[in-house]
Amino acid sequence: MGKADTSLKKVDILEKRMMSLENQIIAISQTTSQNNGNILSGLTGLELKIKDIESSQETFKVKIVGFEEQIQKFNFAPEINEPVIHIKRDKALAALTETEIAVLEMLSSEGPKTAPEIKERVKLSREHTARLMKKLYEEGYLEREVGKIPFRYSIKKEMEKLLKKPENSQPA
Repeated sequence: MGKADTSLKKVDILEKRMMSLENQIIAISQTTSQNNGNILSGLTGLELKIKDIESSQETFKVKIVGFEEQIQKFNFAPEINEPVIHIKRDKALAALTETEIAVLEMLSSEGPKTAPEIKERVKLSREHTARLMKKLYEEGYLEREVGKIPFRYSIKKEMEKLLKKPENSQPA
């Protein structure tokens, strides 16, 4: 029975290997099942977070649209709160250079312009023109539209009246 004993031993060895492999497969399937549960709960949590983010995003969109509308109203609303100060022409223009007066007259007669457009007309550097326009704006001679860049400058109505007075007061 030598062959039978050898065959039995081989079968025993194969059975032990099979049992070991079955145990490994069971362990792997249990781990996979646990991991799948973890992955599914993680995905559910992720879905909830995504829904929260989408909801927040919609809220922000509504707020941004509201802000944009307020900005548009602010940019185009007449400046009601500013008091009208009547200034004499000589006093208003006395502190200005010839170039500044030329820019004010150009804006008065031709309408709003950007700094690059003004630069071409007065033949100054970009930096010099930017400083000039900033000064005229800060000192209250000009208004500027800040809706887009470059800013568009226009002369304030009070200044426009002062610049046109000499033409009106001269005899025809």
